[in-house]
Amino acid sequence: MRIAGSTALVTGAGRGLGATLVEALLARGAATVYAGARDPRSVIHQDPRVVPLRLDVTDPASVRDVAERAGDVDLLINNAGIAGNGSLLTGDPERARAEVETNFWGPVTVLRAFAPVLARNGGGAAVNVLSVLSWLTAPATGSYSASKAAAWSFTGSARAELRGQGTQVVGVHLGYMDTDMVAALDVPKIAPADVARQALDAIEDGTEEVLADLPSERAKVALSGAPAGLEL
Repeated sequence: MRIAGSTALVTGAGRGLGATLVEALLARGAATVYAGARDPRSVIHQDPRVVPLRLDVTDPASVRDVAERAGDVDLLINNAGIAGNGSLLTGDPERARAEVETNFWGPVTVLRAFAPVLARNGGGAAVNVLSVLSWLTAPATGSYSASKAAAWSFTGSARAELRGQGTQVVGVHLGYMDTDMVAALDVPKIAPADVARQALDAIEDGTEEVLADLPSERAKVALSGAPAGLEL
């Protein structure tokens, strides 16, 4: 599909990659960009095409309200996510559940609500922002990796299920990105603008999977090897 003239919804749009995606969509000529955030006041933008909306992806009622308000959406980007619990064996189980609620059930709930909207508007596209940690893991990333692995699996099933209505489903994998989430880590990081560019290119090119950086490319290859090859 073409970005120019589209009506998009970005979840987690208040900062980081979400805010960058909003800018990238505007630059490519999107007609309207609904910027979903738990606190819509965090979406600060002067462009009249940007419509801040209160959206909590872990709250089905909030998602339903947004689906009713944004019934003209033909491009959905599931970007909202959290991290930080750690080990599934020794970490806080409630924080692990929060990661699963946001990173897995969030995209499921949002896409369930918007799949009929996309169908009514010609099919369009849905993007799930995933992670290299959909495939790699370590004790320190156990719960986050599990939540992203589940989201990856959901992306595949949604792709197959929505193909019949003409909806393109894109999974975007990336390693460390230069945002607040990993600001304390002294490691190579990809720029959010680069990830946004690749995601929007995939939508326009009809691509179903984006490996945004070298760590993602290497991890995808390692899936065919021994389990130890997928440990960080």
